[in-house]
Amino acid sequence: MSFVDHAITWHVYPLGFTAAPVRPSGPGERELTHRLPALIDWLDYAVGLGFNVIQLGPVFESTSHGYDTLDFLRIDPRLGDDGDFDELIDAATDRGVGVLLDGVFNHVSSEHPLVQRALSEGPDGEYAGMFRISFDGETASAETFEGHEGLVELNHEDPRVADLVTDVMLHWLRRGIAGWRLDAVYAVPAEFWSSVLPRVREEFPEAFIYGEMIHGDYADYVRSSGVDSITAYELWKAIWSSLNDGNFFELEWSLRRHNDMLGTFTPYTFVGNHDVTRIATKVGPEKAAVAAAVLFTVGGTPAVYYGDEFGMEGEKYERIGGDDEVRPSFPASPDDLGETGDRLRRLHHDLISVRRNHPWLVRARVETVDLSNTAYTYDCVGEGDERLRVELSLEPSPAVRISRDGEEIHGFGR
Repeated sequence: MSFVDHAITWHVYPLGFTAAPVRPSGPGERELTHRLPALIDWLDYAVGLGFNVIQLGPVFESTSHGYDTLDFLRIDPRLGDDGDFDELIDAATDRGVGVLLDGVFNHVSSEHPLVQRALSEGPDGEYAGMFRISFDGETASAETFEGHEGLVELNHEDPRVADLVTDVMLHWLRRGIAGWRLDAVYAVPAEFWSSVLPRVREEFPEAFIYGEMIHGDYADYVRSSGVDSITAYELWKAIWSSLNDGNFFELEWSLRRHNDMLGTFTPYTFVGNHDVTRIATKVGPEKAAVAAAVLFTVGGTPAVYYGDEFGMEGEKYERIGGDDEVRPSFPASPDDLGETGDRLRRLHHDLISVRRNHPWLVRARVETVDLSNTAYTYDCVGEGDERLRVELSLEPSPAVRISRDGEEIHGFGR
């Protein structure tokens, strides 16, 4: 059985989770602080819900939020050190949990030592070719990622960049991780990954490697790059939008496209992550339960963003600090949650159990049985013609029924 066949992921943003200072205002806030082991106390919580993979957001030394890397081979001192990382990996491995890291390989911090050398040494300097920097006389101008001044783009045509990324990926795989999330692959030529990934897989053929892609031809990128999977943003949008608008026709249309993708790869599915408004804020807690039912019954490798399993709310804003609400700290222990979101948390446990008892759902296609604006019935059909029926309705109140051979195996709201 491959990683994809059994992976159900709990996605955590460590800097937020551990209450590390995301925008350090002085050297004292960058001092070594052993925060990473705080995650160990939550591993049993994750396993108890049914998760067997932890996707960590950035853990490497960075300027601020983690996506502005300073050193790919050093744990951010705001989180801890190599010993803390090894302790977390050992604890996860003991519980049968795989750990994925977030690889930000499209850009680095403008304060990265090699960027600073490239800027100071000029066009003939040793490292100028590794970054997208233009020189005009004594003036240097770095190309930035999507206009973010602190993020300088790597030049993926320079073979040294491919060597750097390969070395980084191999380093952490050798340290015990199960694979990688590749940040912003939509901005990186597929040909770059087709040169890097075979070198990585030569040593770690089972490593799971997926990319963040918002728009574009997902299947073509998978074929061209060699990544295992792509984030299913199209399905994410259809889920919350159809619930908000009372328009299941949008979801049905998206699931037909999703069926087509399953012919090429198994999409990485989700209803929340570190970059978007929380699903409970988008649609409310009752409809968030319906969203979870869709997530765990359609084909894909499902992931839940920490806190979504109990209905945590948070708005994403387009401003400095606009991610803070969706990247919050967690209590020291799961016991401190009390009964917060207990009903939705039990629902996630039960839906994951349905998924575990029907592992063929990972590649299941959806066949529409009945469809209206506010009610949608579909069959999940496995490659061996296994079948579950899912009935979604929004009126008079959100409800879900999942059945096998006419017998209900899970339901709520009726």
